[in-house]
Amino acid sequence: MIIFLSNISWWGWILIALALIAIRDIFIQRKHTISHNFPIVGHLRYALEKIGPELRQYLVANNREELPFNRIERGWIYASAKKENNYEGFGTDRDIYAHHHIFINNAMMPYKIDENHPNSIDKTFLPCAKVMGAYHKRKKPFRPASVINVSAMSFGSLSAKAIESLNKGVKIVDAYHNTGEGGLSPYHSHGGDVIFHFGTGYFGVRSEDGGFSMEKLVALVENNPFIKAIEIKLSQGAKPGKGGVLPGAKITKELADIRGVEVGKDVISPPNHKAFSNVPEMVDFIEKIAIATGLPIGIKAAIGKLEQWEELADIMVKTGKGPDFITVDGGEGGTGAAPPSFADHVSLSWVYGFSDLYKLFQKKGLTERIVFIGSGKLGFPGKAAMAFAMGIDCINVAREAMMSIGCIQAQICHTNRCPSGVATQNKWLQNGIDPTLKSERLAQYFKTFKKELIEITHAAGYEHPCQFKMEDVEINVDDHNLSKELNKTYMYEKTLVPFTSMQDLKDCLYLGGKIS
Repeated sequence: MIIFLSNISWWGWILIALALIAIRDIFIQRKHTISHNFPIVGHLRYALEKIGPELRQYLVANNREELPFNRIERGWIYASAKKENNYEGFGTDRDIYAHHHIFINNAMMPYKIDENHPNSIDKTFLPCAKVMGAYHKRKKPFRPASVINVSAMSFGSLSAKAIESLNKGVKIVDAYHNTGEGGLSPYHSHGGDVIFHFGTGYFGVRSEDGGFSMEKLVALVENNPFIKAIEIKLSQGAKPGKGGVLPGAKITKELADIRGVEVGKDVISPPNHKAFSNVPEMVDFIEKIAIATGLPIGIKAAIGKLEQWEELADIMVKTGKGPDFITVDGGEGGTGAAPPSFADHVSLSWVYGFSDLYKLFQKKGLTERIVFIGSGKLGFPGKAAMAFAMGIDCINVAREAMMSIGCIQAQICHTNRCPSGVATQNKWLQNGIDPTLKSERLAQYFKTFKKELIEITHAAGYEHPCQFKMEDVEINVDDHNLSKELNKTYMYEKTLVPFTSMQDLKDCLYLGGKIS
């Protein structure tokens, strides 16, 4: 037998292997009709299907076709993060007559800065024009030192080295880092300002029965003075109103300690909060946390129905209480994993959701007391200018930040097989991330973003993007004869943000949470 087998040529072994595959396809497996009906050849179909996204991304789709971020957008982020040439030659290849294309109306004479202006000294200096917690006289008001910041992404969803890279990066550029609802990890603690975020699972501030623990939150804030504000998640754009399950198999000792859960045991995050069940209770909850911690308190939500938002606005008018900031997420926002039915259809896109909410709060005279934060593919200077014209005060970016540290939009975040090591707990894949290098890239992306946004702002005749008005930006409804300014498209005028000068922002006592 050994002699017989040794005399079989290499192509003979290939034929034997193919014959065995064919026998398996026809007589043994029952799951796949294609491979049963077309043994051997049918496997080619599954192989092509598996690598289809990569084939389309690199060989088939043009520069403007891909979603959620096309090649031009990704290329701009990569080049900006690496301090490479992010210009384009020969003019735009974007269809400027397409629906929802943005036009920013430039001034005849751009805004001129003198040699002592903060932006002459630092071309990337661009803090928030409002102070979180100022209206409600919180003990520790906070003016974000950057208008672009890292959005809520948890340790567990992202890898340890990715979180570390982001935190070290925001420290370089004086931005803040939102923890996401997975709790405050050691990887969030490398010197960057932090907004502590929690949802219905209360990870990191979780009591024994799975509810909220005020004692744990107060201790967390006291032990970590870099926490500058607290954000309560009501919903997120990709899956609003849906809870989640953290499988026990994913809960390591480290994750269990950070999140306050048991090792190896499934953890369910319900759709609803245990700490409150209606809008008045939520306002009371916000005030209790603000009094206990002294920090500005905000809420994050995707926007759909407005009845409860109107109830919140009425309570804020009547009592003078309520959130210090509101983060508005769009239906186009990202997530590690969500059912397509939710990601595609539940909640409004950012421009529709934010405009609806802003109009409601403006009608009640509340816009000046709230810092509005926009989240949902706004990490590009042109889109940011539009968002500021609509009334936002800061931008949170998630996927754009991920791309700046190496994400390649493989879209397999939910499989734990992220090839770039960003959205995986696989130690081998994480080893490709150098936090020292990647933090510099996140910082450089933020610097480039702010520099270009400042230049666009000056081109429009303003000193700070908070000064943009609705009529400064037009958006295509169909062709140019039907294009409308934002105020006519979304039917409101933005409330003017009190702004004196960039120098006054630079001199602010609360800039970047200097005073605690």
